[in-house]
Amino acid sequence: MSRGSVVAKRYAKALFELAQAQNLVAAVENELKLVSEAVGGSAEIGAFLAAPNITVDKKIDALKSVFGGKVSTIVLNTVNLLIERGRQSEIPAVLEAYVQVAGGVLGRADAQVTSAQPLTEDQKSKLAAQFGTLLGKNVRVDNTVDPSILGGLTVRIGDTLYDGSLRGKLDRLTKELQASV
Repeated sequence: MSRGSVVAKRYAKALFELAQAQNLVAAVENELKLVSEAVGGSAEIGAFLAAPNITVDKKIDALKSVFGGKVSTIVLNTVNLLIERGRQSEIPAVLEAYVQVAGGVLGRADAQVTSAQPLTEDQKSKLAAQFGTLLGKNVRVDNTVDPSILGGLTVRIGDTLYDGSLRGKLDRLTKELQASV
């Protein structure tokens, strides 16, 4: 396990405990996602936060002015702490770890579903119900479209991949045929 992931898990666990105590678990996840997307999605913001010639106070003040009314105090304080300790690059990892910690405690799992065509809301809810029954958790479905899978779908939940795609079946059939020759 890398040092970064251990650090991210520690921050995420502490943030989750604070959020749970204040009944803000879902709100904190959304707010942390907002901050992570802003910091990770902009090269300028990333460069600003990583710049050694800009003081920590200026970085924190800039983030407060941007996110002040949009995120809770506990999220802002966590991000400030990461910046003070030079770990601003860990913000996306903290979000990922937070989602895992919250999911584990709340009995929730996220399913990354890849399909050749966009899924309807009804199809998403049926998938969530099927995998929820299988795993004994509440499953949230996030759909990604990838025409290269040809048909069917793949579902990734945590480290497990359920491959029901036509591309996957063709690949397995090709391997079987090559092995039998």
